[in-house]
Amino acid sequence: MPSESLKQGTAKAPHRSLLYALGLTAEEISRPLVGVVNSFNELVPGHQHLRAVAEAAKAGVRLAGGTPLEFPTIAVCDGLAMNHDGMRYSLVSRELIADSVEVMARAHALDALVFIPNCDKVVPGMLMAAARLNLPAIFVSGGPMLAGYYQGQRVSLSNLFEAVGAVAAGKMTDAELAGLEEAACPGCGSCAGMFTANSMNCLTEALGMALPGNGTIPAVQAARIRLAKRTGQQVMSLLERNLCPRDILTEEAFNNAMAVDMALGCSTNTALHLPAIAHELGLELPLARFAEMSREVSQLCRLSPAGNHFMEDLDRAGGVAAVMVELEHHGKLPGNNLTVTGKRVKENLAGRPGADGEVIRPYIHPYSPDGGLAVLWGNLAPQGAVVKKGAVDPAMLVHRGPARVFAGEESAVAAVFGGQIRPGDVLVIRYEGPRGGPGMREMLTPTAALAGMGLDNQVALLTDGRFSGATRGASIGHISPEAVVGGPIALVRDGDMIKIDINAGELRLEVTEDELARRRSDWTPPQAEELHGYLARYVRLVSSSHTGAILQC
Repeated sequence: MPSESLKQGTAKAPHRSLLYALGLTAEEISRPLVGVVNSFNELVPGHQHLRAVAEAAKAGVRLAGGTPLEFPTIAVCDGLAMNHDGMRYSLVSRELIADSVEVMARAHALDALVFIPNCDKVVPGMLMAAARLNLPAIFVSGGPMLAGYYQGQRVSLSNLFEAVGAVAAGKMTDAELAGLEEAACPGCGSCAGMFTANSMNCLTEALGMALPGNGTIPAVQAARIRLAKRTGQQVMSLLERNLCPRDILTEEAFNNAMAVDMALGCSTNTALHLPAIAHELGLELPLARFAEMSREVSQLCRLSPAGNHFMEDLDRAGGVAAVMVELEHHGKLPGNNLTVTGKRVKENLAGRPGADGEVIRPYIHPYSPDGGLAVLWGNLAPQGAVVKKGAVDPAMLVHRGPARVFAGEESAVAAVFGGQIRPGDVLVIRYEGPRGGPGMREMLTPTAALAGMGLDNQVALLTDGRFSGATRGASIGHISPEAVVGGPIALVRDGDMIKIDINAGELRLEVTEDELARRRSDWTPPQAEELHGYLARYVRLVSSSHTGAILQC
């Protein structure tokens, strides 16, 4: 075990003395040292309760004969960071989280790890660290928030963002907005819909890196604490067997995750995070593979923002396991790969119920015959673009309209709230990619404003940035190459006609190649903003979104 290099032998007497200084006994020091990576903080609602989850996980480690040692990571709340400079720091935190876990685990020679994430970039950042370190590891998230309740309807954070647009359109009063503010987020947990945080926690379960229930048991239920205790116990079993992430995170595991992704209708951000995790393992997960999976796997769930169900409903319906049962029974999930239970997927699913018929539809009667995500290509996106197809109004699956072009989110949002965007328009927001943003900001504010104003079934939005999992409508992001490196999106002009065919996977700028060549010869990159600190380093190292926005070291 790695900790033996820290604590055994005469030369390690100083090290043992420091461990005694922690209050550890000789017996505790002699046991395996298990790092408990806790992303608790008092800024993020999804993380404010993680002290209790961590204490339960540590209790489980002790019950199984290990010594838990807790340390923190950062966590950004995307909702709080939205629509201002703070959003530049959301995606970029993923690499900081992975790096910080690597530093702590290696510097202190830990034997195994229990990861406790919940929101957005924390989950993939920790998965990247687990893959990189390849120590016995297991995940238990903080769980989803319950839905709120307002004026007879269940609501969540996405309703708040859309309500801002409704107020601007005169469809909601300021008093109603104030009431919704207090009701939409009733307590701790990751926001209640199938947004990025819950998407990634569900996919962690599908990858085999968490026990059943990880993605869906609500944050406030005692079952979440029991799950954390079992997780702490199970990491000791993994250590005894030397079952490590690279034994679990195989190509088949990623295929399983993508299949579940399509069936659940997850966030488009999964197309950034799964490739980044795979990269740590030396595996490639190109957008073409997401496109293939979308054609192969039907969408079985429509959770908010695509539908009226929330994470608590999915949990009552059987959770991720029930979705996986449906996929396995119809040949979409081979089920031969190992998981942190110590068993193979098919063994974990044996005897479990499948679809409930309402929240999870049976495979023979899906919401859609193809998956919840779609990948588009064309002369506007030669390296691809991504849309949450399952949350697009059917009227917008095929659309043609004039471009309304904006160099950044702020000017586009001002135009939306100023009534300058008309039905039929194609809103283009550029210079928001991984390098151009920098940090590839989420565009939930403009998409939610369009929805709140009743334009989501009449206006499309294209960007080299990305979207929140709470976004709905014809919102096509991750357009690659991005504008700042001279991608075709940099050449679009106001009034250009753009053709979108989500069913066919096509995104086309109706401008001749000769005209594009002339525009390209005249194009110069915008003057770069003077950056300092981490963002300056990030811009120098980050790759395109179609590869997962990984850092090229």
